[in-house]
Amino acid sequence: MRKIISFLVLFAILFLSVSAVAGESVPPLQHNWSHKSLFGTYDREAVRRGYQVYSEVCSLCHTMKFVSYRNLADIGFLPKEVKNIAAQYSVTDGPNDDGEMFERPALPSDTFMSPFKNEKSARAANNGALPPDMSLLVFAREGGEDYIYDLLTGFTPPPTGIQAQTDIYYNKYFPGGQIAMPQPLSDNLDQSAQDVVQFLAWVSDPYMEQRKRMGVKVILFLLVFAGVTFKIKQRVWSKAGKGKTN
Repeated sequence: MRKIISFLVLFAILFLSVSAVAGESVPPLQHNWSHKSLFGTYDREAVRRGYQVYSEVCSLCHTMKFVSYRNLADIGFLPKEVKNIAAQYSVTDGPNDDGEMFERPALPSDTFMSPFKNEKSARAANNGALPPDMSLLVFAREGGEDYIYDLLTGFTPPPTGIQAQTDIYYNKYFPGGQIAMPQPLSDNLDQSAQDVVQFLAWVSDPYMEQRKRMGVKVILFLLVFAGVTFKIKQRVWSKAGKGKTN
């Protein structure tokens, strides 16, 4: 029995050592997001700050092709602000009356502009890696908000035994541990990461609050309906009992 236990302990040590060298990712920690509770809502101020982080940092590499500039009105931007934000970007449109394509300022109805002309140019600018679209990133990544937050704050020098490749960075939360994206945030790291994660959560599920409100209404209706049904049942059975007695 002692030999068996010793063998199992040795096997566990070897397994953990191999895992560490292989650079397996660490599961994300669980964080307390206000919008994840049953009656939770998005923190509009945090979401607006998160948009600023996205526009100043993330949008340099990542697309958001399922979101229009006009959607920013849902988090408190005024129509004039939305129009000014969109107008900062150029859109290829056309053809015009001469059959030619032309450039124009983006409109609120346009989707967020891509930082690259096409996929090949995106890969060429990122050492062959294709930055993922962020429109549904919270849903697309296991762990959702927790994973993205830990990834943004989890850049460290590679541990002993792991040598990162050239232009590749180490992040224990990324599958394999080695990621082509350098650490994107530095100033006020924790707050910026929280804000941009909440913005991405809103982008991925902008109708979450409406669904929750509808769910509460449905539950209240069912409770009232169940109470009324119970009272009716009591009255019906009470009359039926009196009829039998008579």
